[in-house]
Amino acid sequence: MENARHLSIFDTTLRDGEQAPGNSMTFEQKMEMFTVLDNLGFDLIESGFPSATEYDFQVTRELSKMARHSKICAFVRANRADIDTSLRALQDSHSFQIQTLAVGSHIHLEHKRKMTAEAAILEATDAVRYLRAQGVTDISLGVEDASRGDYDYLQRLITSGVEAGATTVVIADTVGCALPHQFARLVQAAKGWVGDSVKLSIHCHDDLGLALANALAGVHAGADEVQTTLCGIGERAGNTAFEELAAVLSYKRDYYGADTPIDRSRVYAACQRLIDLLDLPVARHKSVIGKYVFATEAGIHQHGMMNNPITYEYVEPHLFGRERQILIGRHSGRNVLRGRLQGRGIEVDNRLLEALYDHIMQAEDLERYNDTDVLVEHYLGLEQQTMQA
Repeated sequence: MENARHLSIFDTTLRDGEQAPGNSMTFEQKMEMFTVLDNLGFDLIESGFPSATEYDFQVTRELSKMARHSKICAFVRANRADIDTSLRALQDSHSFQIQTLAVGSHIHLEHKRKMTAEAAILEATDAVRYLRAQGVTDISLGVEDASRGDYDYLQRLITSGVEAGATTVVIADTVGCALPHQFARLVQAAKGWVGDSVKLSIHCHDDLGLALANALAGVHAGADEVQTTLCGIGERAGNTAFEELAAVLSYKRDYYGADTPIDRSRVYAACQRLIDLLDLPVARHKSVIGKYVFATEAGIHQHGMMNNPITYEYVEPHLFGRERQILIGRHSGRNVLRGRLQGRGIEVDNRLLEALYDHIMQAEDLERYNDTDVLVEHYLGLEQQTMQA
């Protein structure tokens, strides 16, 4: 599909991602990570919550001064004090968005904010109007906990926000409770409420392991933008992982009719930098970025992949800055040994290969034979012993 629509990517690694336990960054680390994100080419990068602390204020203020490719976004609650603080932090920025929070469910109305639906709608629309009055042209209305919201209430809230001047509406599955078909239905309804002139963004959490599935369902239902984080970091179980979304769009672009021009080959390096900065534990099997996600030591799989990687490899490692690994381990066969030796120009003797295989399978430190130099040295040693015998 040559005319796939542009899917905007909003990165919230530095706000939602950083506010989760264990993910706090120093000022210098946040500056560095912003540069990494900006160089990837995200459409928007959320800098943080300027009115939360002096640190957050100074981060946004410094980032607003930097030359960059991405538009910066500041997060505010729907009150004028937060808005004024963010505008001061953003005063040196030539291009920015402000995302103001709106109450999206009766659960939050009753138990968090202790206010009526009418008061919440008034609060949100007043914040949007105030932003508009201050000359802000890119205003995002973030509807928190929308996936647990009543449709009638959500429609009144969202249409009021758009009439007041919101240019983006964010539908958030804040607690990660939605199923894909439910979230798609909500996004489709919201798309009808906002019309074509307002961007519809989605923000999904992974509490049920469905953040990516819900985000994709939202894209298929017409969402214009997805809010993501690198490595999927964020509150509780985290957010939609950008690297996973990018992988799906790489192979299912025609189905979704949408894509992003972000360079996939640089994503792994960006994720790795975040992992290093946060000392972030990452499962070795995690899709796209896991240590062994492009590796195999199973003999049957290795045999097929050595003939043609497509036999057991759908996602291609080079597209994401990774390399394929055919590893020697307890489950390996003889083919991987033969292939390594032949790759060094050695004409392999089957009897010596069998002896080498038996030795490796009995070795306590067999992983050392993944060093091809060690493997070749041992094979040649066996060959020398045979010649002397």
